[in-house]
Amino acid sequence: MKKLAENADSRAAFMAALTFRHACKVFDEKRSLPREDLGYILEAGRLSPSSLGLEPWRFLVVEDRVIRRALRSACWNQSQITTASTVVVILALTADLKLETGYAERMLRRLATSPPEIEEALQIYRDIVRGDLAAWSIAQCHIAAAQMMMAAAVIGVDSCPMGGFEPEAVAHVLQIDRSKLEVALLLALGYRARPQPPKQRLALGELVQRRL
Repeated sequence: MKKLAENADSRAAFMAALTFRHACKVFDEKRSLPREDLGYILEAGRLSPSSLGLEPWRFLVVEDRVIRRALRSACWNQSQITTASTVVVILALTADLKLETGYAERMLRRLATSPPEIEEALQIYRDIVRGDLAAWSIAQCHIAAAQMMMAAAVIGVDSCPMGGFEPEAVAHVLQIDRSKLEVALLLALGYRARPQPPKQRLALGELVQRRL
């Protein structure tokens, strides 16, 4: 099969999606996200890469407008929560990631092909759990969020990643047990209500260094 990156049309389409995507602040409340498009975006999240293949995320889809009105106050009163068609709350596993639960070993065994490989992967994971496990899990969730935003952009759906919220208040509204799950971020999905402002980015020359 010809590599996707070798196809000029595929490259152009991907760059067009990158240009289209922006953090949409105000959504068109009259437009609903089709069920199949939401499924496509969630599937992009499911297929996201994660460290050691542990998939330490869960996706909570919030469409109920009464719940979202309550959720808005927990998210610094940001209008995206109530104007978007759908809000996906990305939850980071915490309790299940502890070594004694067996979750990590079960996930690692899916990919390892021999006992030495399993032990090597477990040793790497032991090093991870000695650190801030919740922070590590939340960082992994941001990978899934990025993939979902790009999948949305490819099909013309707008998004806004939202890190401005009170975790305890969000957990209270959504009845999330924070001893087991942490709120990583919220992803608002829908369609923009106003034209996108020009994209502002630093030039590559300001970002890239080389060691030749």
